[in-house]
Amino acid sequence: MPLYEHVYLARQDASAQQVEELTAQLKGVVEGLGGQVAKTEYWGVKSLSYRLRKNRKAHFTLMNIEAPPPAINEIERLERLNEDVLRYLTIRVEEHEAGPSAMMRRAERDRDRDERRGERGDRGERGDRGERGDRGDRGERGDRGERPRERRGREGDTEPTEE
Repeated sequence: MPLYEHVYLARQDASAQQVEELTAQLKGVVEGLGGQVAKTEYWGVKSLSYRLRKNRKAHFTLMNIEAPPPAINEIERLERLNEDVLRYLTIRVEEHEAGPSAMMRRAERDRDRDERRGERGDRGERGDRGERGDRGDRGERGDRGERPRERRGREGDTEPTEE
């Protein structure tokens, strides 16, 4: 049976529980049509690169599926009918990736980085700029140049003005 990776984006207004219920419904459809869902991953709410149907964020979910093509056609049809689903993408793959997906590894790496950052100690609100929190006195700015101001004419030409 062919292997697929299926990702869908649900509206940010939907709760995580509603997204899990939709995932369970899709899983039931796949299993009812002779396939199986090897793995599901909920990636959480993430920002979108651009607005989709007036949404700036969406719930992301990945499903690794082993099913016949009619099962994939049916879940895509159900997602087109569901108003909570913004987008979906199904890709046929040679084999499923073992272990967590790249998105989950990235989330773990970010979480580990945050934990290490906390061990270094708190630098405070002002960082390492000293007690005042500014960059200090930069001294005199000096002469900025004797460039005359320019005035635009009617045709968009510029001509220097005397001041």
